[in-house]
Amino acid sequence: MITVFGSVNMDLIATTARLPEPGETVAGTSFATAAGGKGANQALAAARAGSSVRMVAAVGQDEFAAPALALLKDAGTDLSAVSPVPGPTGTALILVGGDGENMIAVVPGANGTLDADDGAAAVAGMADGDILMLQMEIPADAVEKAMVEAKSRAIRTLFNTAPLTPDAIRLAGLATIVVANETEFELLIGKSGLDAESRLAEMQALHAKTGQTLVVTLGGDGVVALHDGQVLRAKGLVIDPVDTVGAGDTFCGYLAASLDQGLSFEAALRRAAVAGSLACLKPGAQPAIPLFSDVDARV
Repeated sequence: MITVFGSVNMDLIATTARLPEPGETVAGTSFATAAGGKGANQALAAARAGSSVRMVAAVGQDEFAAPALALLKDAGTDLSAVSPVPGPTGTALILVGGDGENMIAVVPGANGTLDADDGAAAVAGMADGDILMLQMEIPADAVEKAMVEAKSRAIRTLFNTAPLTPDAIRLAGLATIVVANETEFELLIGKSGLDAESRLAEMQALHAKTGQTLVVTLGGDGVVALHDGQVLRAKGLVIDPVDTVGAGDTFCGYLAASLDQGLSFEAALRRAAVAGSLACLKPGAQPAIPLFSDVDARV
C-alpha cells in the first residue's frame, strides 16, 4: 500500500492567451474549479495507476471540502485519516497560458494545521513494504516527523521537493527517493546554470555520498535518475501540451505505484514519464490524471 501524507486543495483555474507580466492585467478566456493539492494529486495518480492508497490529510469545514475529495473517493482511496478542521480547505489560484505553462499561488488553509503528531500517526498505520509519499505543501515539522519515523522503520519514502523551500533542502536527505525538476535540483544542491553533463555529474556525486535514489524530471526531455549506482533515463511522449498543471504529481504517483507493484526502477520510470505526458493533454490537475489502461497502452 501507498500512504500519501500531504495537501488537499481546491484549484481555481483561469486560462489566458498568455501569462501576464508583473503588474499586468490580461483577459481570461475560461474559468473552472477542480480538485487539487500536490498530496491529493499524487494519491489519485497512484490510485489510478492501480495501487491501494491511503490519504493522510486535513480539509476545512467549508463548501470546498467534499468536492476536493470527490475524485479520491471515486478512485477507492482510503480517506479515513483525512481530518475535517475548522476553517477553509486549502486553495490554489492557477493561471494557465496559451502555451500550457502556468503560474500558481497556494493558500494552505486546513493543510497548515497538520503537525508532527499527524506525521507520526501517518507512519504508525503503515506496514513493512509500504511506500510513504510526501511533498512540501504541508508544514515542514509534520513532513520531518513522518520521514524520521519512516526511516526508523525502514519504510521507503518518496519525497517530491516541490514546492522547493529551505526546509525541503534540509529534509531531502531523509528520503529514500528524491524527485525534483531541474530547477529544484539546482536549488537543492546550491548550484545554477547546469547543463546536462554537469547536472549528471552532480547527481552522481550526491548519489555516491548518500546512496539515495535521485530522480530529476526534465519536462519534454524526459527524466534522468541515479539508482543503485546506475544512470537511468526515460522519455515521455511527444505531445502538444494543453496544460502542464499536475504533470509532475502524476509522474510521482505513477512512479510510487509502479514500484509498489513490483516493477523494476527502469520500467517504473518509463511508465511514470508516459503518465506525466498524458496528464498534459487535458486541463486541470486531477481531471487530467490518466487511468492505468491508457498509460500502459502507450508504454
